Amino acid sequence: MPTAISSLLGLTFASGLALAQSASEIEFKQCVGNLQAKAVEQGISKQVVDDVLGQVRYQEKVIELDSKQPEFTQTFADYFGRRVTEDRVEKGREMLKEHRDILKRVERETGVPAHYLVAFWGLETNFGSYFGNMPIPASLTTLACDPRRSAYFTEELFAALKIIDAGDVQADNMQGSWAGAMGHVQFMPSVFLRHAVDADGDGRRDLWGSVPDAMASAGNFLKALGWVPGLRWGREVQLPDVFSYSLAGRDESYPVSEWKEFGVKDAFGRPLPNADVEASLLVPSGHRGPAFLVYQNFEIIMRWNRSEFYALAVGRLADRIAGAGPLQTPLPENELQLTRDKVRSMQSYLNMLGFEAGEADGVMGPATRKALSRFQRAEDMVADGYPTQEVLDAMDFDQIQRVQQDQQERAQRKQAKD
Repeated sequence: MPTAISSLLGLTFASGLALAQSASEIEFKQCVGNLQAKAVEQGISKQVVDDVLGQVRYQEKVIELDSKQPEFTQTFADYFGRRVTEDRVEKGREMLKEHRDILKRVERETGVPAHYLVAFWGLETNFGSYFGNMPIPASLTTLACDPRRSAYFTEELFAALKIIDAGDVQADNMQGSWAGAMGHVQFMPSVFLRHAVDADGDGRRDLWGSVPDAMASAGNFLKALGWVPGLRWGREVQLPDVFSYSLAGRDESYPVSEWKEFGVKDAFGRPLPNADVEASLLVPSGHRGPAFLVYQNFEIIMRWNRSEFYALAVGRLADRIAGAGPLQTPLPENELQLTRDKVRSMQSYLNMLGFEAGEADGVMGPATRKALSRFQRAEDMVADGYPTQEVLDAMDFDQIQRVQQDQQERAQRKQAKD
């Protein structure tokens, strides 16, 4: 039986929680009010602003998803294997045939080949099978009222309101991802506003219900990003047995003819062409996995999505849809999955040794891979910048704790003297 004190404590806690919720609700309402005023100042009709923002509700789930970080870093084999599947390749080939007329029209107008457009479509929404079901206006308002990236999401919210104001979509039908991406090709509202087109001539830019509008908009966006007509994204290649992996990375670029001189061959072991096209080498699974030469259009794909894994998946899915076979070098099995904490420890260790891994943020970025490559070279390993169990075993992580403890003790002694 609860005592009077425990009951009182329970009431106090509940009251405190209610007050906190009330304060949070008041802050959100104030933020929405400020956004309404600014939206009208931007020329968006007051009726649309009031109708849409007057009904939005705070989306706690959006903040949770925005704050969430996966515990493990994803390997290329896992990422690629889940996205470039035989089912998706077959479905992509079907979509290429089914929508041939609009795809060829977009290709003529933008220079972006049809199989690339279908590849983007396949990766973004699995050919329109799932757009996301979050209410875009409410999601963007919630994010705009969060201080972390308020400026960015405020602009996206205003872009969404302008789309509604233009009559392209009704507010209730504007649904998509929690971050605001929407339609067949998952455009953010600002991209929609600048690059979406009405390809079917119905007077609306409809990226949800019109495949012609979606494909034409994707081509228009890629053209604006700088797509080079007639140039492929890149290719799978074979590396010689003895190779300097310091040449790998998008910060290193050489003509294809020079890669040929380095001993690099195509995926089937044939000589590369004597071309002056600039290319960079990527080895996303290290020396045990496939290698790729990537060209300028690979960089254009990365302007759509800043992930090398994504861009490689788009390129290879496009190749497969156009009729190419699977990778000649298979993806490695049982790749080591690192936790973000383990990556941070590795970065701290590399920095301690002077290998300049950059901020210990738990992300295996270019600086970390370069630092890891330098460590591997010093340890007489294959210096591919890829973390394996062998690499981790060669690292004395306890040394980090000893050094940090020593630094802390020195600081305490210095403070005591002062």
